[in-house]
Amino acid sequence: MNKQDYKDPAKDTNDKVVKSDTQWRQILTTEQYTVLRQKGTEPPYTGIYNDHFEKGVYHCAGCGQVLFQSEAKYPSHCGWPAFYDVQQEARIIRQTDQSYGMVRIEVLCSRCGGHLGHVFEDGPPPTGLRYCINSAALKFVDEKINPE
Repeated sequence: MNKQDYKDPAKDTNDKVVKSDTQWRQILTTEQYTVLRQKGTEPPYTGIYNDHFEKGVYHCAGCGQVLFQSEAKYPSHCGWPAFYDVQQEARIIRQTDQSYGMVRIEVLCSRCGGHLGHVFEDGPPPTGLRYCINSAALKFVDEKINPE
C-alpha cells in the first residue's frame, strides 16, 4: 500500500459500522471475530503486537478506525499490547465489565462496537492508564504509509 492509496475510514465519516453476524464472520478471521464480536481474549504473550514497537498507528481490525499511536505504546509485560493513551477519546467507549467475577472497565471501538480489551489505572505517566488491548482487535499501519 502506498501512502497516496491509504485512506483512514474514520476521517471520512462518523457513521457507525453495523454488520450482521454473517458479514462480520466473512470479513474477520476466527480469532478477530472471537475477540471483537464475542468479547474473547487471546492468550497472553501470543498476540502479534505484544512486543511490537515500530512507529505507526493502530487501527480497529473491524472497521479501520484509528485508535492508538505507537508513541503511546509501552512494554508493560502484561501479555498484551499496552498503551497509556488513546488517539482520540471519542474513538473508544468504556463500560463496566463484571464477567468472570471481576469488575473491570471494558474498552470498545466507538465506530463498530468491537471489544478491544480493558483499561486499568496502573499505567505510566502522563495518564496513569494501561489500555490492555488484544492484538487480534488491532491492525497496525506503518508510519511510512500512514498520513497522520
